[in-house]
Amino acid sequence: MKRLFIFLLLGASACNVLNPNITDDVYVSNSGAASSWVNGVNRQLALTMNQVVVSSELVSDNYYNNRTQSSKVFDIPQIDYFDTDVNNMQTQIAILRTMAEYGLSTVLPGDVTSKAADSAVMYYSLGYAHILSGELFVGLPGSEKGPVLTPAEHLNLAIASLNSAITMSAAGSTDQMAYTLLKARAFYDLGNADSAVAWAKKAMNIPTLLKQVKYDGTNGVTNDMQTYVFSSTYNEFAPSPKLDFLDPKYYHTGLATSDQKPVTIVKAEEAWLIVAEAAISANDLSTARTTLKELLGGVIVNRPTVSLDDSKETRNGGNRTDYPVTAELVKFDANDAARSGYILNRQAGNITAYTVSGTGVTATDMDRATTQDDLLYLLYRMRQEIFIAEGRRMADLGIKFPVSQTEQLNNTYVKDADIVAQIPSFIPLARGMDDFTNDKTTGVVTMKYDMNKVLVANKTSPYIFPFIK
Repeated sequence: MKRLFIFLLLGASACNVLNPNITDDVYVSNSGAASSWVNGVNRQLALTMNQVVVSSELVSDNYYNNRTQSSKVFDIPQIDYFDTDVNNMQTQIAILRTMAEYGLSTVLPGDVTSKAADSAVMYYSLGYAHILSGELFVGLPGSEKGPVLTPAEHLNLAIASLNSAITMSAAGSTDQMAYTLLKARAFYDLGNADSAVAWAKKAMNIPTLLKQVKYDGTNGVTNDMQTYVFSSTYNEFAPSPKLDFLDPKYYHTGLATSDQKPVTIVKAEEAWLIVAEAAISANDLSTARTTLKELLGGVIVNRPTVSLDDSKETRNGGNRTDYPVTAELVKFDANDAARSGYILNRQAGNITAYTVSGTGVTATDMDRATTQDDLLYLLYRMRQEIFIAEGRRMADLGIKFPVSQTEQLNNTYVKDADIVAQIPSFIPLARGMDDFTNDKTTGVVTMKYDMNKVLVANKTSPYIFPFIK
């Protein structure tokens, strides 16, 4: 009889052990198997997000690897199918998917104490694994050594799973609305504006909507992004200077092990962004402007902030020694006007940290935006700022990881096209997305590229702006 890797759970922690005395049948027939499996799946979600957030943030124009042992080439961006980080991310997503499937097929049916809410967690986790597969990869198998599914196939599987999660959740609950907004996100990724907007509007009923994955440093499940942007002595990751005011989203007070911040999976802001982007794409600029102002004044303004001592942050990682550390001006590219308030002097006193969402875009900016391109630009600036350090920006740039070499060597369904990363031709190479100059005389930092301008200039590309036809 098959032996089972049991997840022994203490709070949020778990360790994989092979227990020779416990088989599948014994485990699943025990009262409490369902709740322990839910804890194990939640732990795996945290591990998956560690890999997803760190790798995708480096690939994007949000963060530069200024020191760590994390990928030294994702910043280029160079994404090779034989890269260990590519395989690690694919593996973590596959484990999440497999655990959710096993929970639904075996663990929960075998435990008479399992609840509908337990099934909802499984379907949510399964759906989210398919969303990550569809957003981040050119394709991935949907089963062990199975055919490589397209992003659209993964997203449609996600929608089916989320339908079940929604049905099994308490009506109007935060969880149900979170699953509803994830469903809107899947439709968004598919370019289905009508369905995306319809489901996003349902989620607007809870403007404080927030679903996060939690970490437990005491039991060895730490938030890796928190380590890299705050807890490490060496300031491992450096944000783009134009995003400096939003870093760090994760931090600790006291001991790092006992203060691990959660990572957001779903938040209400996305509903307004989806509705606004659909309106912009339909050239309904008035509705888009109104929606974005509601987002600013009714959602983001109510998100918590903290006053934080970040004086140990000196951007001293080592690969670049010219990161601004005082309140310098920043230009988003050479043609931009110098802007204040984006780069903070962390030695002058406490800074304000945006723990859920923040943005530098204002209602005045929206009033001045008179064209579709103007509003698209502001919306994608807001998406970048709102979702910073959450692993979302890479998909907005149209970049996707390839299927890993490990998968290729063990799966005959993998074709040559599957092991090539998707990097659109408009993406600057040679670390251009992260590059800047720092003029110490004028006190102005100038980004080499304003990637949101680049995106708008290429808005008809099939890789970005899903609602633009």
